[in-house]
Amino acid sequence: MKKFIIITTALLIAALPSWAATSMKVTVNGMVCAFCAQGIEKRLSKMSATQAVFVDLKRKTVLVQAKDGQALDGKAITAEIVDSGYDVVKLEAVQQSVAELKAELKDRK
Repeated sequence: MKKFIIITTALLIAALPSWAATSMKVTVNGMVCAFCAQGIEKRLSKMSATQAVFVDLKRKTVLVQAKDGQALDGKAITAEIVDSGYDVVKLEAVQQSVAELKAELKDRK
C-alpha cells in the first residue's frame, strides 16, 4: 500500500506542469494611454517564459501567456509592472491563451 501511495504521488507531481496556468490575467491601475500599454507589453514580452502579451487599456487588463512547457512567475510579472510605475490590483492564473482571452474581452463589449 505504501508503494502505491508513493507511486501515485509521484505521478501526480509529474503531471503538475500540465495543470499549471498557461496565462496570467492582471488588473493594473495607472495605465492611461497607449504609451503606458506599450511600455508594459514591451517589458513583459522580454521575460523568458512569455509567449504573448496583450494589454486592454479600456479594461486596465494585461494578459500574459506562457511559452509551451514554461511557467509564468506571478511575482516577476508583478515586479515588472510595478517597476514600470503602475499598481497591480489583481493577479489571476487562467487556463486560456491570450487569443482566447482577447476574444472573451471583445465579446463583452
